[in-house]
Amino acid sequence: MALQACNQQGNASQAPSNHPNLTLTQADVKTIRAEISQVERAQMALDDLKQRVEAQIDAPANIPVPKDAGGGFTHEQHKRNYQLMYDAGLLYQLTQEPKFAEYVEAMLLEYSNLYPGLGIHPKRKEQSPGKLFWQSLNEAVWLVHTIQAYDMVVTAIADADRQVIETQLLLPVADFLSAGQPATFNKIHNHGTWAAAAVGMTGYVLDNETLVKQALYGLDMKGDAGFLKQIEDLFSPDGYYAEGPYYQRYALMPFVLFAKAIEVNEPERKIFEYRDQTLLKAIRTAIQLSYNKLFFGINDAIKDKGIDTIELVHGIAIAYEITQDPSLLSVSKRQNQTLLTGYGFKAAKAIDDGLAKPFQFESMQLRDGKGGDQGALTIFRNGIDHGHQALVMKNTSQGLGHGHFDKLHWLYFDNGNEIISDYGAARFLNIEAKYGGHYLPENNAWAKQTVAHNTVVVDEKSHFNGDWKVGQKFAPTIHYYSATDDVKISSASINDAYPDTGLRRTMAMVKHSSLEHPLVIDVFEVQSQNEHQFDLPLHYQGQFISHNLNLHANADSWSPLGKDNGYQFLWNRGAASITEPIAQVSWLNDGRFYTYSTVGGDDGEMIFVELGANDPNHNLKNQSVLIHRIPAAKEHTFVSVLEQHGEYNGRAEYTINANSQIALLTSKSQGSYKIVSITLTDDTSLQLILAQDGDASSQHSISLDDQQVEWVGHFKLISQAGK
Repeated sequence: MALQACNQQGNASQAPSNHPNLTLTQADVKTIRAEISQVERAQMALDDLKQRVEAQIDAPANIPVPKDAGGGFTHEQHKRNYQLMYDAGLLYQLTQEPKFAEYVEAMLLEYSNLYPGLGIHPKRKEQSPGKLFWQSLNEAVWLVHTIQAYDMVVTAIADADRQVIETQLLLPVADFLSAGQPATFNKIHNHGTWAAAAVGMTGYVLDNETLVKQALYGLDMKGDAGFLKQIEDLFSPDGYYAEGPYYQRYALMPFVLFAKAIEVNEPERKIFEYRDQTLLKAIRTAIQLSYNKLFFGINDAIKDKGIDTIELVHGIAIAYEITQDPSLLSVSKRQNQTLLTGYGFKAAKAIDDGLAKPFQFESMQLRDGKGGDQGALTIFRNGIDHGHQALVMKNTSQGLGHGHFDKLHWLYFDNGNEIISDYGAARFLNIEAKYGGHYLPENNAWAKQTVAHNTVVVDEKSHFNGDWKVGQKFAPTIHYYSATDDVKISSASINDAYPDTGLRRTMAMVKHSSLEHPLVIDVFEVQSQNEHQFDLPLHYQGQFISHNLNLHANADSWSPLGKDNGYQFLWNRGAASITEPIAQVSWLNDGRFYTYSTVGGDDGEMIFVELGANDPNHNLKNQSVLIHRIPAAKEHTFVSVLEQHGEYNGRAEYTINANSQIALLTSKSQGSYKIVSITLTDDTSLQLILAQDGDASSQHSISLDDQQVEWVGHFKLISQAGK
């Protein structure tokens, strides 16, 4: 495409001839019209879309003056409007019925009358406020959809009306998102990505070279910001997005839609091959970052989002069009949504033709950071169906402002459920009645704090003293990763979360024929120069069943466990000294039992707490937490095992294996080696030996139980059958 240079507030584009030219092309339209009757799922999608849109365009367009925050009427109405314009524009292309183009044109003209008179939104967000919406992010999302709608109907609009729409609406919005908010536009962040996509796509439709170059290279067009820089800096070499799965999902939409528009208009850029196919990797990685169709809820995540989200519907269909990978079709099939774009039609046709193959969810380590040197997210899986086990080790970078203070944190999924959990974000998204749909104050005060996660807290203070800008400078060191059928294991450390304290965590998923399911073995070493209090929380989901502790319950009254850094929200329900060789707590979740066993016999205690103290507005969810506390020590190694076992069937009234199979759990050090020993109730013994030094090729030899044990690598698992 030959782009023309012009000022952002300049004249309208030349008379259109090659539209649509963004995410839908003339060739796509020709193919879909010719073949749609032969592709059942696409024909059904078209019939459904036409029925829904016709019902809406019979009523007058509603374009209110903006006044409400996220979730309020005007906010939601402008969202409905951009979706309706997009849908009607699509129907115009596929049916050639003038009423659909006429409706889009009429709405765009009304917006052209409204927009020039708007000031900053009355419910503006503190940073980057919008005009139509409370934040400019929503304005960018509006323009991404609206410019596609305009692209699909522009050939049906008279020159005079095009002049009005382009000079009073589209160019001013693009100008507001770019030159009007340079800090946001140049930001290496999902807000910057949305803005770049909106402005760049507008540039392609309006034949405006300046807009396109600013979108690609930043406002000064020098390449230190903009879309290409965002691809370089926001994704790791493995396609992991810095802010975590929830925002990877959200950011994918502008990345893949703008990339598709670039591919259509400037195929010589080979955008999907850019930086070793980063965007294609990011789409596949987003799928891997899920369990039972929902994304791992780390960082500021709203935990309802999963692989059927519209951003990934577009992403998978685009990736299939490029790669022809049949495993992507099985995910598309589970999404149960058909896009009536060229890439969406290709995916639908291939599914109807029976080409789908199973997508393989795998154990993997996803490097973080643009150079792959900012820690990693480790995923260990046992099985591939929706009920399989998945251990997620969050040894990643901070995740920018949406990141949480939770270095060396972990989650666990089993039987289709989240068992060891992450709180995610404290927010009721777009529910205006709940704090206007904003993040709740408890998002910073609780959800981001370290005690809200499954990792060590020193002296009741959060990692990096709760300052994300400090946390962003440091990431864990990954010592090793290995994944075989019997043992999946990884180890990471960080020495910067606290001024004088080093943290190292090694976790393993271990299978054995004597066990129903794998064990999760956790070895968390804390070493400090001074004496501190060490807390290791465990946020579990399920109904408490039993324990083997001498628990002193606070039956008459509860008090908050602490005063700050999230502790003020925890009710202290009782505590027990850990004097037994093994401390065990069990709970029930969805018909399956779980037992958490930890090495006892030290001066520690187990505190039973409940979320909800100092919460007069009931903003926080109900949640039970165990906290293993070491009141005063310079160093300590927490050793614990999570075991899933048995079955409870309330309908049929039977219970199987409700008790733990772990009879004894011990830990000892021998030089630089850590040895975890587990004895099962059938006398089977498992010993996991961890080498703190060396690499995958290092040879090791120690004397253990009067026998010499030799091995190569970071660890050795020894099993001995019971008598």
